Amino acid sequence: MTDETTLPDWLTRVGVFDLETTGVDVRTDRIVTAHVGVLDAKGRQIAARSWIADPGIPVPDGAAAIHGFTTEHVRRVGRPSADVVAEIARSLRALLAQGVPVVAYNASYDFSLLFHECLRHGIEPLQNPSPVIDPLVIDKAVDRYRRGKRTLEVVAEHYSVTLDGAHEASADAIAAGRVAQALARRFDLPPSATELHTRQIGWARTQAESLTEYFISIGRIDAEETIDGTWPVRDGAESA
Repeated sequence: MTDETTLPDWLTRVGVFDLETTGVDVRTDRIVTAHVGVLDAKGRQIAARSWIADPGIPVPDGAAAIHGFTTEHVRRVGRPSADVVAEIARSLRALLAQGVPVVAYNASYDFSLLFHECLRHGIEPLQNPSPVIDPLVIDKAVDRYRRGKRTLEVVAEHYSVTLDGAHEASADAIAAGRVAQALARRFDLPPSATELHTRQIGWARTQAESLTEYFISIGRIDAEETIDGTWPVRDGAESA
Protein backbone atom coordinates (compact mmCIF):
# COMPACT_ATOMS: atom_id res chain seq x y z
CA MET A 1 0.00 0.00 0.00
CA THR A 2 2.60 2.52 -1.08
CA ASP A 3 1.26 4.13 -4.27
CA GLU A 4 -0.54 7.15 -2.87
CA THR A 5 -0.22 9.05 -6.18
CA THR A 6 -3.34 7.38 -7.60
CA LEU A 7 -5.41 7.71 -4.44
CA PRO A 8 -8.24 10.29 -4.40
CA ASP A 9 -7.56 13.21 -2.09
CA TRP A 10 -10.51 12.26 0.11
CA LEU A 11 -8.90 8.89 0.90
CA THR A 12 -5.47 10.17 1.86
CA ARG A 13 -6.64 10.55 5.47
CA VAL A 14 -9.41 8.22 6.48
CA GLY A 15 -11.01 7.04 9.71
CA VAL A 16 -11.54 3.34 10.41
CA PHE A 17 -14.09 1.77 12.74
CA ASP A 18 -14.93 -1.74 13.88
CA LEU A 19 -16.86 -3.44 16.68
CA GLU A 20 -16.70 -6.93 18.15
CA THR A 21 -19.92 -7.80 19.94
CA THR A 22 -21.99 -10.33 21.85
CA GLY A 23 -23.91 -11.32 18.70
CA VAL A 24 -25.42 -10.16 15.43
CA ASP A 25 -28.71 -8.55 16.48
CA VAL A 26 -28.16 -4.80 16.20
CA ARG A 27 -31.05 -4.04 18.55
CA THR A 28 -30.20 -6.33 21.46
CA ASP A 29 -26.54 -7.30 21.27
CA ARG A 30 -23.78 -5.31 22.92
CA ILE A 31 -20.30 -3.97 22.24
CA VAL A 32 -17.42 -6.02 23.65
CA THR A 33 -14.43 -4.39 21.93
CA ALA A 34 -14.08 -1.46 19.55
CA HIS A 35 -11.47 0.40 17.55
CA VAL A 36 -11.42 3.83 15.93
CA GLY A 37 -8.31 4.93 14.08
CA VAL A 38 -6.97 7.09 11.26
CA LEU A 39 -4.92 5.91 8.27
CA ASP A 40 -2.70 7.99 6.03
CA ALA A 41 -2.35 7.71 2.25
CA LYS A 42 -0.05 4.70 2.59
CA GLY A 43 -2.46 2.86 4.84
CA ARG A 44 -0.37 3.48 7.95
CA GLN A 45 -2.25 4.05 11.17
CA ILE A 46 -1.43 7.53 12.47
CA ALA A 47 -3.97 7.73 15.30
CA ALA A 48 -5.89 5.07 17.18
CA ARG A 49 -7.97 4.21 20.19
CA SER A 50 -9.28 0.82 21.30
CA TRP A 51 -11.80 -0.15 23.97
CA ILE A 52 -12.83 -3.20 25.97
CA ALA A 53 -16.31 -2.96 27.46
CA ASP A 54 -18.13 -4.94 30.09
CA PRO A 55 -21.39 -5.28 28.13
CA GLY A 56 -23.46 -5.99 31.22
CA ILE A 57 -24.69 -9.31 29.83
CA PRO A 58 -22.92 -12.65 29.37
CA VAL A 59 -20.81 -13.04 26.24
CA PRO A 60 -22.14 -16.14 24.44
CA ASP A 61 -19.61 -18.90 23.92
CA GLY A 62 -20.05 -18.66 20.16
CA ALA A 63 -19.18 -14.97 20.13
CA ALA A 64 -16.24 -15.47 22.49
CA ALA A 65 -14.90 -18.21 20.21
CA ILE A 66 -14.80 -15.70 17.35
CA HIS A 67 -13.23 -12.67 19.03
CA GLY A 68 -11.62 -14.26 22.09
CA PHE A 69 -13.29 -12.20 24.83
CA THR A 70 -15.13 -14.27 27.43
CA THR A 71 -17.62 -13.08 30.01
CA GLU A 72 -15.07 -13.57 32.78
CA HIS A 73 -12.42 -11.58 30.94
CA VAL A 74 -14.57 -8.57 30.07
CA ARG A 75 -15.96 -8.42 33.60
CA ARG A 76 -12.42 -8.31 34.90
CA VAL A 77 -10.82 -5.83 32.47
CA GLY A 78 -13.71 -4.15 30.66
CA ARG A 79 -14.84 -0.63 31.39
CA PRO A 80 -18.50 0.31 31.98
CA SER A 81 -20.43 -0.03 28.74
CA ALA A 82 -21.99 3.43 28.96
CA ASP A 83 -18.55 5.07 29.18
CA VAL A 84 -17.21 3.08 26.23
CA VAL A 85 -20.25 3.76 24.05
CA ALA A 86 -20.08 7.49 24.77
CA GLU A 87 -16.37 7.62 23.89
CA ILE A 88 -16.81 5.67 20.65
CA ALA A 89 -19.63 7.96 19.55
CA ARG A 90 -17.59 11.03 20.50
CA SER A 91 -14.55 9.80 18.54
CA LEU A 92 -16.56 9.08 15.41
CA ARG A 93 -18.48 12.34 15.65
CA ALA A 94 -15.18 14.26 15.88
CA LEU A 95 -13.79 12.62 12.74
CA LEU A 96 -16.96 13.19 10.73
CA ALA A 97 -17.17 16.79 11.91
CA GLN A 98 -13.70 17.33 10.43
CA GLY A 99 -14.88 15.88 7.12
CA VAL A 100 -12.79 12.73 7.56
CA PRO A 101 -14.55 9.75 5.93
CA VAL A 102 -15.00 6.75 8.22
CA VAL A 103 -14.51 3.28 6.79
CA ALA A 104 -16.42 0.36 8.28
CA TYR A 105 -16.79 -3.04 6.65
CA ASN A 106 -20.51 -3.88 6.58
CA ALA A 107 -21.07 -0.42 8.04
CA SER A 108 -24.79 -0.84 8.57
CA TYR A 109 -24.07 -3.46 11.22
CA ASP A 110 -21.55 -1.45 13.25
CA PHE A 111 -23.34 1.89 13.00
CA SER A 112 -26.76 0.37 13.71
CA LEU A 113 -25.56 -1.53 16.77
CA LEU A 114 -23.80 1.60 18.03
CA PHE A 115 -27.03 3.54 17.48
CA HIS A 116 -28.98 1.18 19.75
CA GLU A 117 -26.21 1.13 22.33
CA CYS A 118 -26.41 4.92 22.48
CA LEU A 119 -30.17 4.78 23.00
CA ARG A 120 -29.76 2.11 25.67
CA HIS A 121 -27.44 4.33 27.69
CA GLY A 122 -29.15 7.67 27.10
CA ILE A 123 -26.38 8.92 24.81
CA GLU A 124 -27.09 11.06 21.75
CA PRO A 125 -26.68 8.81 18.68
CA LEU A 126 -24.69 9.92 15.68
CA GLN A 127 -26.83 12.16 13.52
CA ASN A 128 -26.96 10.60 10.04
CA PRO A 129 -23.25 9.64 10.02
CA SER A 130 -21.62 10.85 6.81
CA PRO A 131 -19.42 10.40 4.90
CA VAL A 132 -19.15 6.67 5.58
CA ILE A 133 -17.25 4.28 3.30
CA ASP A 134 -18.27 0.61 3.25
CA PRO A 135 -15.86 -1.59 1.26
CA LEU A 136 -18.38 -4.45 1.31
CA VAL A 137 -21.07 -2.39 -0.43
CA ILE A 138 -18.56 -0.88 -2.85
CA ASP A 139 -16.95 -4.20 -3.76
CA LYS A 140 -20.34 -5.77 -4.51
CA ALA A 141 -21.23 -2.78 -6.70
CA VAL A 142 -18.03 -2.47 -8.72
CA ASP A 143 -17.28 -6.21 -9.09
CA ARG A 144 -20.81 -7.56 -8.96
CA TYR A 145 -20.29 -10.89 -10.71
CA ARG A 146 -17.17 -12.09 -8.91
CA ARG A 147 -17.87 -15.48 -7.38
CA GLY A 148 -17.14 -16.43 -3.82
CA LYS A 149 -17.66 -15.08 -0.34
CA ARG A 150 -17.37 -11.39 0.51
CA THR A 151 -16.13 -11.65 4.09
CA LEU A 152 -13.44 -9.18 5.08
CA GLU A 153 -10.84 -11.96 5.13
CA VAL A 154 -11.67 -13.05 1.59
CA VAL A 155 -11.97 -9.54 0.16
CA ALA A 156 -8.76 -8.39 1.85
CA GLU A 157 -6.89 -11.30 0.26
CA HIS A 158 -8.45 -10.51 -3.12
CA TYR A 159 -7.09 -6.95 -2.96
CA SER A 160 -3.71 -8.06 -1.54
CA VAL A 161 -4.35 -6.47 1.85
CA THR A 162 -2.80 -8.19 4.84
CA LEU A 163 -5.21 -9.09 7.63
CA ASP A 164 -3.47 -10.45 10.70
CA GLY A 165 -5.78 -11.36 13.57
CA ALA A 166 -9.20 -11.40 11.88
CA HIS A 167 -12.10 -10.62 14.25
CA GLU A 168 -9.86 -8.42 16.36
CA ALA A 169 -11.33 -4.92 16.18
CA SER A 170 -8.15 -3.01 15.36
CA ALA A 171 -6.96 -5.54 12.76
CA ASP A 172 -10.35 -5.59 11.04
CA ALA A 173 -10.68 -1.81 11.09
CA ILE A 174 -7.23 -1.23 9.58
CA ALA A 175 -7.72 -3.91 6.93
CA ALA A 176 -11.08 -2.41 5.96
CA GLY A 177 -9.47 0.99 5.51
CA ARG A 178 -6.75 -0.45 3.32
CA VAL A 179 -9.30 -2.37 1.25
CA ALA A 180 -11.18 0.91 0.70
CA GLN A 181 -7.97 2.50 -0.55
CA ALA A 182 -7.27 -0.51 -2.79
CA LEU A 183 -10.76 -0.25 -4.29
CA ALA A 184 -10.20 3.44 -5.02
CA ARG A 185 -6.95 2.65 -6.81
CA ARG A 186 -8.48 -0.10 -8.93
CA PHE A 187 -11.91 1.31 -9.80
CA ASP A 188 -13.31 4.64 -10.91
CA LEU A 189 -15.14 5.77 -7.79
CA PRO A 190 -17.09 9.04 -7.38
CA PRO A 191 -14.94 12.18 -7.07
CA SER A 192 -15.85 12.91 -3.46
CA ALA A 193 -16.57 10.99 -0.28
CA THR A 194 -19.95 12.72 -0.05
CA GLU A 195 -21.00 11.53 -3.50
CA LEU A 196 -19.70 8.03 -2.74
CA HIS A 197 -21.75 8.01 0.46
CA THR A 198 -24.89 8.86 -1.53
CA ARG A 199 -24.14 6.18 -4.13
CA GLN A 200 -23.71 3.57 -1.42
CA ILE A 201 -27.22 4.26 -0.10
CA GLY A 202 -28.62 3.17 -3.46
CA TRP A 203 -26.18 0.30 -3.92
CA ALA A 204 -26.99 -1.13 -0.50
CA ARG A 205 -30.72 -0.96 -1.21
CA THR A 206 -30.31 -2.72 -4.56
CA GLN A 207 -28.07 -5.39 -3.05
CA ALA A 208 -30.61 -6.07 -0.30
CA GLU A 209 -33.40 -6.42 -2.87
CA SER A 210 -31.30 -8.89 -4.85
CA LEU A 211 -30.46 -10.87 -1.73
CA THR A 212 -34.13 -10.92 -0.74
CA GLU A 213 -35.08 -12.42 -4.10
CA TYR A 214 -32.34 -15.04 -3.79
CA PHE A 215 -33.28 -16.05 -0.25
CA ILE A 216 -36.93 -16.38 -1.26
CA SER A 217 -35.95 -18.51 -4.26
CA ILE A 218 -34.05 -21.00 -2.08
CA GLY A 219 -36.67 -21.01 0.66
CA ARG A 220 -34.49 -19.36 3.28
CA ILE A 221 -37.09 -16.64 3.95
CA ASP A 222 -40.82 -16.39 3.24
CA ALA A 223 -42.09 -14.50 0.21
CA GLU A 224 -43.44 -11.65 2.33
CA GLU A 225 -40.12 -11.07 4.12
CA THR A 226 -37.48 -8.58 3.03
CA ILE A 227 -33.83 -7.86 3.81
CA ASP A 228 -33.42 -4.35 5.18
CA GLY A 229 -31.20 -2.40 2.79
CA THR A 230 -31.16 0.85 4.75
CA TRP A 231 -27.59 2.15 4.97
CA PRO A 232 -25.53 3.10 6.96
CA VAL A 233 -28.01 2.81 9.87
CA ARG A 234 -30.59 0.09 9.39
CA ASP A 235 -33.28 -2.01 11.04
CA GLY A 236 -35.45 0.90 12.01
CA ALA A 237 -32.51 2.70 13.63
CA GLU A 238 -32.37 5.70 11.35
CA SER A 239 -30.69 8.71 12.88
CA ALA A 240 -32.78 11.82 13.38
